[in-house]
Amino acid sequence: MGSMDSLTDVRGLLVGHAQRTGDGWLTGTTVVLAPEGGAVAAVDVRGGGPGTRETDALDPRNLVQRVEAVVLTGGSAYGLDAATGVAEWLEERRRGFRVGPHPAHVVPVVPAACLFDLGRGGAWRARPDAALGRAAAEAAEASGKAAGASAAPASSAGAASSSGPAGPTGPAAADPVPQGNVGAGTGAVAGGLKGGVGSASVRLPSRVTVGALAVVNAAGSVLHPQTGALYGSWWEGRPEIPDPAVHAEARRALEAAQEESVRRSATAAGPPLNTTLAVVATDAELTRAQAQKLAGTAHDGLARAVRPVHLLHDGDTVFALSTGTRTVEDAELNEVLAAGADALTRAVVRAVLSAESVDGPGGVFPAYRDLYRPA
Repeated sequence: MGSMDSLTDVRGLLVGHAQRTGDGWLTGTTVVLAPEGGAVAAVDVRGGGPGTRETDALDPRNLVQRVEAVVLTGGSAYGLDAATGVAEWLEERRRGFRVGPHPAHVVPVVPAACLFDLGRGGAWRARPDAALGRAAAEAAEASGKAAGASAAPASSAGAASSSGPAGPTGPAAADPVPQGNVGAGTGAVAGGLKGGVGSASVRLPSRVTVGALAVVNAAGSVLHPQTGALYGSWWEGRPEIPDPAVHAEARRALEAAQEESVRRSATAAGPPLNTTLAVVATDAELTRAQAQKLAGTAHDGLARAVRPVHLLHDGDTVFALSTGTRTVEDAELNEVLAAGADALTRAVVRAVLSAESVDGPGGVFPAYRDLYRPA
């Protein structure tokens, strides 16, 4: 793993979260900022119900070569408005695709994807907007400035909300990405369990770093129904198998929570509407086509940790970013691709283990660590 086992082990990347909770709110937005000048980007969408913005621009056949940010957000299609706030924030800093001779003549291309969390806080119209997207971008920028003030290289993670800010960091001595009920993971649910944000990284023998950030909000389950072990825990080392009695009680509690959620919220009574989102990044120098392959193989990591996956009511989407600070030989590319899948599997596990239980007007969403704490 990387030094902080986090997406921000990829030097130059910044992560910011912003969320709103209480008074009907349970949603948020996460922004991954590339270094100034952008990063090579790609996307692979495999869910049957995606909600995205600017993903066509990432096709290797198309014009735009680099992006300055990627937005992951709650709020379903409404929440994509968060990307507008990020685009405006980038424009003010003259960052984006240049379309004219003046430095201000830029059009920021901000790929974004959303997950379904409508009504989970109790209010149907409580969803991310442009202001929340801007707040997440500002949180990422602030963490980078703080890292610079502490004489660390520019790469860190931040959060802005009632949950409190994350500490400033740089890649040499960085805090990991804030995880759990933050950003786009604030209202995330995975098979009835509380989901959230998780992050992990891999350092290869070539010294290339590959990191992943996952927002786990799956229609499928993250745990084995017969044992209660997390599917992805085999990639975290030896998995812990809960005591059968603990697992049986946890299953009863989870079923009761789901029934109560249906009673409290009409949105919980329909088919599960979800979507797991992810960003996989590396400092290896990749072409756009190679980055797209990285996004595709990373889905294998998602499939290890969630079952079933890529359903009609999911919109599972993986973005890939390459900062390109390390050259790799062709023979090393397979290692990068495999590491992306491994990091994403572990990021899903860490999201589930970091999540905190929620009991509110929109439903009851117990956390794995609360259900299985005796194990």
